[in-house]
Amino acid sequence: MIKKCLFPAAGYGTRFLPATKAMPKEMLPIVNKPLIQYGVEEALEAGLHEIAVVTGRNKRAIEDHFDISYEMEQQIQGTDKEQYLTGVRNLITQCSFSYTRQIEMKGLGHAILTGRTLIGDEAFAVVLADDLCINPEGDGVLLQMIKLYNQFRCSIVAIQEVPMADTAKYGVIAGEMIREDIYRVHSMVEKPKPEDAPSNLAIIGRYILTPDIFDLIAETEPGKGGEIQITDALMKQAQQGCVMAYKFKGQRFDCGSVEGYIDATNYCYENLYKEGQ
Repeated sequence: MIKKCLFPAAGYGTRFLPATKAMPKEMLPIVNKPLIQYGVEEALEAGLHEIAVVTGRNKRAIEDHFDISYEMEQQIQGTDKEQYLTGVRNLITQCSFSYTRQIEMKGLGHAILTGRTLIGDEAFAVVLADDLCINPEGDGVLLQMIKLYNQFRCSIVAIQEVPMADTAKYGVIAGEMIREDIYRVHSMVEKPKPEDAPSNLAIIGRYILTPDIFDLIAETEPGKGGEIQITDALMKQAQQGCVMAYKFKGQRFDCGSVEGYIDATNYCYENLYKEGQ
């Protein structure tokens, strides 16, 4: 049974400068909640109560957000503003939070490896908070993936179809279709040019990983820009055993881009905030 969810949150958020010069990109608000809170809510819905966060410098706001603010709470106690803290209080009560620092920014693979001390020797989920995933019609994306893991017992990556012109922004998979929404991964390429991409099935920021991934990451040589890519380690795992790719149900917003962030804000305002969610 998976209990832990890892949030790599050490990146600089340079695409949102100057807003992220002193504020973590994971704390950028989508209407009235920071990005990372949406991710933790998704994890909790999937039954993951142990939240592990890989942070870096200037990320203390994340720790403060998932903590009690005695002075503020005393000020608003008994007023109509108290209701606005209900959601985050629920997370603080139901989840445990642990943190470790990534000293150098050396890619997503390295960030996940840095979280090894928080995860231990067990399967776990990974959420990239700047990929906001919402499924108003049913289970959240992580819960969908947990149910699949209980069936297949191997690493799973979430995928979606993207225009071929955009493959250079993603890790891209190719594989054998097992059913309409599930592929057994045969190959995986990090940010290929459109002409080199094996498909248009792009990996997005949701993973279920088995613990042997840590040793595979540790053995992975740094690639372009000195970064250790998770796709390289997952490719080894696919060759040695099994990695599944799942075409999830729901909507995904790339909040690492300004355009995606604005789209997410508009969507959440119209479909969640106005509905009182």
